[in-house]
Amino acid sequence: MSETTINPADITSKERALIAAKAADEKKATDIMVQEVRDLIGVTDYFVIATAANNRQVEAIVDEIEEAERKFAGTKPLHREGTQDGSWSLLDYGDFVVHVFQPETREYYRLEALWNDAPVLDLAKEAGLADLEYSDRIAKLLGRA
Repeated sequence: MSETTINPADITSKERALIAAKAADEKKATDIMVQEVRDLIGVTDYFVIATAANNRQVEAIVDEIEEAERKFAGTKPLHREGTQDGSWSLLDYGDFVVHVFQPETREYYRLEALWNDAPVLDLAKEAGLADLEYSDRIAKLLGRA
């Protein structure tokens, strides 16, 4: 990603969610998906969900997303939280929320399945992300299995 000067008011929540997805991909996250949940839950527009192999990667992905959002969208999260063991972390930007899970925690919560009526953005088309890695369960959910 190249840095540009952006007025935060000029960038949409979708564009910001895609910045987060790209940043997660930069740090080798898997099972990256962006769901448009605005019509289902009303408190945010998008969920960005990604999987990390371990607690260090969870932290690296979250840090990369924060940096990318600051750099390319001129924004900081309103709230950041996570588990003590590093199995899950959340960044709340208001109009989109990022969840980064370790595999067991993602499997347990199945957040993407809770909102399975939500449209999922095509990250290859929308963000130019090719060769994304998906687990069997997520690939099936996305119709790629």
